[in-house]
Amino acid sequence: MRTFLASLLAAVCLACALPAAAQPATAAIEANQATEAQLDGINGLGPATTRRILAARDQQPFADWRDLIARVKGIGPASAERLSHQGLRVVGQPYGAVPAPAPADSR
Repeated sequence: MRTFLASLLAAVCLACALPAAAQPATAAIEANQATEAQLDGINGLGPATTRRILAARDQQPFADWRDLIARVKGIGPASAERLSHQGLRVVGQPYGAVPAPAPADSR
């Protein structure tokens, strides 16, 4: 009986875990290559911000997240974090993967 219950519990756990594992991961969308439609598909990016991203990128590709934040009005650290969780990448990196600037030498 104990073996049956253990097997039943394992089967239930497996059945519950499979749907979560079957969910596709958020596809990465590179800010320097994404189309307008791809950017519009990101939750939290509206048409106006999408146009600002494309206009800034047309001038020069983004070097990193700091560059995108500095050049695109309406995107700050909090929204960059949310957009990164939605799959947006800059030079292949999620937000937060960029190291913080080194502190100035105080000699």
